[in-house]
Amino acid sequence: MGIRVTKRMQLPPATGAFSLAEMVVATGLAGIMIVGLVQGYILAVNQAEWSAYSLAANSLALQQLERVKSAKWDPRGFPAVDQVVSASFPDGVEILDIPVSRTNIVYATNHTTITSLTTNPPLKMVRVDCTWKFMNRGVFTNTVVTYRAPDQ
Repeated sequence: MGIRVTKRMQLPPATGAFSLAEMVVATGLAGIMIVGLVQGYILAVNQAEWSAYSLAANSLALQQLERVKSAKWDPRGFPAVDQVVSASFPDGVEILDIPVSRTNIVYATNHTTITSLTTNPPLKMVRVDCTWKFMNRGVFTNTVVTYRAPDQ
């Protein structure tokens, strides 16, 4: 009786699998990309919210400016009337016109400064500063400036 030796069929080496090191590097890169995307999204949301607050503050400043423009100033009338003075427009605290839910109410303060530039012809400079806070980033100021002549 003879012993017969048969060759086993050898399988080709596995070339389609990933090694552990490749998986760790790929997972690390994917994690870095996801963190970057989330951070970018958060920054974009914060910038959009800041822009909304700034636009609302600018609108408040323009409203105050319109109040000053509608004040009566007639130096040639009898008696002469001049309501365009800083004392006529005290500082006012108002709520910014942004969507409000629960406790995100933001208050803004309008400060009006009126300066006489010339007396002949009469001309005044009107400046409105609207200050407001945004999250923990401090106080911001929107400023609107215009010139005003008498009502004639």
